[in-house]
Amino acid sequence: MTIKAYGAHAGDQALESMEITRRAPGPHDVQIDIAYCGVCHSDLHQVRAEWAGTCFPCVPGHEIVGHVSAVGDHVSAYQIGDLVGVGCIVDSCQHCEECDAGLENYCDGMVGTYNSATPDAPGHTLGGYSQKIVVHERYVLRIRHPKAQLAAVAPLLCAGITTWSPLRHWKVGPGKKVGVVGIGGLGHMGIKLAHAMGAHVVAFTTSESKREAARALGADEVVVSRNAGEMAAHAKSLDFILNTVAAAHDLDAYLAVLKRDGTMALVGAPSSPHPSPGVFHLIMKRRSLAGSMIGGIPETQEMLDFCAQHGIVADIEMIRAQEIDDAYDRMLKGEVKYRFVIDCASLAA
Repeated sequence: MTIKAYGAHAGDQALESMEITRRAPGPHDVQIDIAYCGVCHSDLHQVRAEWAGTCFPCVPGHEIVGHVSAVGDHVSAYQIGDLVGVGCIVDSCQHCEECDAGLENYCDGMVGTYNSATPDAPGHTLGGYSQKIVVHERYVLRIRHPKAQLAAVAPLLCAGITTWSPLRHWKVGPGKKVGVVGIGGLGHMGIKLAHAMGAHVVAFTTSESKREAARALGADEVVVSRNAGEMAAHAKSLDFILNTVAAAHDLDAYLAVLKRDGTMALVGAPSSPHPSPGVFHLIMKRRSLAGSMIGGIPETQEMLDFCAQHGIVADIEMIRAQEIDDAYDRMLKGEVKYRFVIDCASLAA
């Protein structure tokens, strides 16, 4: 079927309206009419070819929510009209150690929602800045939030799981003192989730103006990282740090506020590398520097259910598809609180 989408034909070109083709649903496929698609920082990096290997035409978008409009003959878990979501993964090998463990995000054969090789035209996946998508049922997520919250649920499919997965893996909860570095699209979700999980949350920001906003999100303490005195007051006090910043920066100051055996997990993906951390910050207190990439399908469903139970959604600003390039520029300047979401009805205009 031919549908409308929004994408780019080259990294130095603005996004524009285009027509793309979606396959007819196969026996195990779910067809989704997309209502909303969140805008991720990685969308900008990929479609503007700041990351290597962009396939054009590029239609970004992997924070997808909508309604089931058709199902394959062998699909039993979903029915027409169900509220569902699709995140960053639309396929994987389904038989490796990672897939068997429900960690499809680490499968060597993982197929991303856009910019991954596929037999479908045009030879690579096209994402959620579009009217419809067809996905194997294994990679479809059930949404249990009220329908009125659907737009604000969309960013949970990337920003939510990207922060949830490391928080769960490193066992964040009551009795843990947890830092969240950066108060943006990822960081605001990290604060909300860590707070709901029962941790004592310390938000780190470079901006004095974000103190009250961080507290409103659930932070128990807020530290302006440019203030040496505030940083020193938290030396060797945190069990875990979730670093969400998507720009290269000095990691040493944050390693210094970890306890012995503490871990800092990086989830932000900058376009250029971080400076190498000082090794003595690691070896003197047996600290760890780690990374985490989105999450598997089972834990994504777990995250969505947790958020529905606790009334957690992203803080969003709705835009039309035609406003996406301006939204990217504003995102680079930090002028959004905290996530843009595209109203995909605007694609019909």
